[in-house]
Amino acid sequence: MACTGLFITFEGSEGCGKSTQIRRIADRLRALGREVMTLREPGGTPIGESIRNLLQYDEKATAMTPEAELLLFAASRAQLVREVIRPALERGAVVLCDRFLDSTTVYQGVARALSLSDVAAINDFASGGTLPDLTLLLDLDAAEGRRRAAIRKGPVDRMEQEGADFYEAVKRGYLELAQGDPKRFAVIDASPSEAAVEEAVTALLKERFKEEFHGLR
Repeated sequence: MACTGLFITFEGSEGCGKSTQIRRIADRLRALGREVMTLREPGGTPIGESIRNLLQYDEKATAMTPEAELLLFAASRAQLVREVIRPALERGAVVLCDRFLDSTTVYQGVARALSLSDVAAINDFASGGTLPDLTLLLDLDAAEGRRRAAIRKGPVDRMEQEGADFYEAVKRGYLELAQGDPKRFAVIDASPSEAAVEEAVTALLKERFKEEFHGLR
């Protein structure tokens, strides 16, 4: 029987370790012989990467309105879904994505205080109904996440310059989303070591996808 594609997203505030866990879990899944595609939002396509640079590092973006920000994230997502995610799922790949539409709901809808109904409609249009099979929320104290993000190498992006109140709202928004959709969301404590978080994620995947990930270690 052909493998079934799976779409798994990783969500959380800055510094929670999403990219690290995606790399670690991708290695474990590839050891099973599965095709694994790792993606990030915004980005993942040439168009999306250009949008990512504009959103995060372009000096002109300092004057960006929340509405423009929302639509740029949606534009990157619309391209990624149709160019990369859907074809990968159709051929049976496991897609691991660093952020997806839940980030837009929380960052632009909750923290930027845009209309949640408008954000939901734009998310639905951009994703075309493509939703994750599982969303792993790496939950971390907002102040600790900012501390971890601050010690990473590389330039600080525009979103990372937001204040403490913004990231407290992000944390609350994510937990409310997870509480409202427990079938899709799983909350993982991101405060322990990277290895401990990896083991927690692996155990959850083995439990949730017993047949698809049989033999996962």
